[in-house]
Amino acid sequence: MSLPLSVLDLAHIAPGQSAGESIEGSVALAQQAERHGYRRVWYAEHHNMPTIASSAPAVLIAHVAARTSTIRLGAGGVMLPNHSPLSIAEQFGTLAAIHPGRIDLGLGRAPGSDERTTYALRRDPAAAESFPQDVQELRAYLAGGSLVPGVSAVPAAGSPVPLFILGSSLFGARLAAALGLPYAFASHFAPQALEAAVATYRREFQPSEDLDAPHVIAGLNVVAADTGASARAAFEHVRRAFAVNLVGRGRTFTEEEVDLLMSSAAGQHVQQMLSCAAVGTPAQVREQVEEFRRRADADELIIAHQARDTEERLRSAALLAEALESVPA
Repeated sequence: MSLPLSVLDLAHIAPGQSAGESIEGSVALAQQAERHGYRRVWYAEHHNMPTIASSAPAVLIAHVAARTSTIRLGAGGVMLPNHSPLSIAEQFGTLAAIHPGRIDLGLGRAPGSDERTTYALRRDPAAAESFPQDVQELRAYLAGGSLVPGVSAVPAAGSPVPLFILGSSLFGARLAAALGLPYAFASHFAPQALEAAVATYRREFQPSEDLDAPHVIAGLNVVAADTGASARAAFEHVRRAFAVNLVGRGRTFTEEEVDLLMSSAAGQHVQQMLSCAAVGTPAQVREQVEEFRRRADADELIIAHQARDTEERLRSAALLAEALESVPA
């Protein structure tokens, strides 16, 4: 396709579905994306969330990479405060050795969990403060050097694994600009600072050995379906489920209670979180995607295909790709 599109897959575990079934759905989505010309598929690290099966992105990437041929696969992202830079370099260096030219590494500063989960991961809550230094340490390992004398990341040393900085604020934008790395903005769930962050990144960007010009990836929720009514119904289902998971913390709600939740301040907050969305028929989605791309000043879009089940997600991915085949880059 002309407009570079990628996929963000959270490996959702639907009600009544096992984690294994969710992961096989992720395989099917990556294969669909590969068939339709998407550039990459990324998996986000989340912990202690019963509806998300992507807590170990490197393991999931290895599984999907063995069942696809050409599409790039990566983390969008690894939450670096949860890990040592050396261990992540080793994991992704190993993936790159097995699947050369296909592995990406997006890095996030948020923990992707709550305080109790941070404790269970044996990480210091203050680890996020050293994120810039940890990125530099990781970058050095992958480049074949080391900021820790006498330590080499085997087999990562010299691995051509491109790094991306993920963010939803000016902090990530400025860090990506200073390091000369691509910047991915999480507008699919945190859109407030989108325009300001992208403008800051482009204005402050410093060319590096990795990248000679800014590259912006913006997240967008998409539901493409054969009818507008079907797309809207699917997206409303996703918003309601998102609100329940965000507020309920494992509680069960009746439909009437969910109605009340969606009309509350918490429900309105969810609506705002998911406001960067393209929902409708292929023609309608094409128009919305083009408008969002202009607003975001993005070089690439990473799409969270929101759906009630795997079949709807696969259909959305196919319809969007077909609708955008002639959209200029």
